[in-house]
Amino acid sequence: MLGTEHPNVLQVSDLHVHVKSNNGVNTLVQDINFTLKRGKILGLVGESGCGKTVTSMSILQLLDRKTKTIEGSIVVKGRELNGLDDIEMRKIRGKDIAFIMQNPMNAFTPVFTIGHQFIETIQSHTQWNKKQATEIAIEAMHHVNLPDPVKLLKYYPFQLSGGMLQRVMIAIAACLHPAVIIADEPTTALDVNNQKIVLRHLDKIRSEYGSAILLISHDLGVISEMADEVAVMQNGRIVEKADVFQLFDEPQHEYTKKLLNARSILHSDEPIIHFA
Repeated sequence: MLGTEHPNVLQVSDLHVHVKSNNGVNTLVQDINFTLKRGKILGLVGESGCGKTVTSMSILQLLDRKTKTIEGSIVVKGRELNGLDDIEMRKIRGKDIAFIMQNPMNAFTPVFTIGHQFIETIQSHTQWNKKQATEIAIEAMHHVNLPDPVKLLKYYPFQLSGGMLQRVMIAIAACLHPAVIIADEPTTALDVNNQKIVLRHLDKIRSEYGSAILLISHDLGVISEMADEVAVMQNGRIVEKADVFQLFDEPQHEYTKKLLNARSILHSDEPIIHFA
């Protein structure tokens, strides 16, 4: 059931990220404000380099503090994350916030099996023993249409295709029913059939467990299917934010109109995925 506690599970306020370089200080993102409510999906769109990934890495506190400064407030379930130390953030990442990254190879350590990494993640955030954690891992892998999970748990990352690794990463992210899932281009490595399965699974997690999802994508077809609200980023700023129907039917900003026009030219002969 979706409870009433903390309707805003993620609140980002006045977020600015600056990077120090030899030429001084450059601003990567500025004036970023948005909220994520329980069980809702916010789509974050924009072309490469507009600041989408920097925004997500700021929320996760994964940016290099030696070269980058994060200003502003990032509150998850009532707790301020900006400035938390690594030990505290490690407790939160995976449990309260899960991350599905664009390149699944970066998510796994090559010298440990999939099972070792999956089970360790579950056990580090719960009281479950190895047998219970293994059962949860197997069930989670079934949900994302992975064949023979028991066998796959014994494999090393290099033995799986990019698409399979992507689905393992989604299974890990989803299995603890986190308050927030940040999904950065979660379907890029997948064929249409598995893309559909993964998106349906994310939709199910949102509706059944109330996880809020920040869905980062350049694919407006995916955003139109999945998102409740959409924020459009350009040059490190959010230039437009609206309900998904409003944004697609009546875009206000010139840049949003340009994105939507580009999509209609590109996808005029492609079928759109519709969930039954």
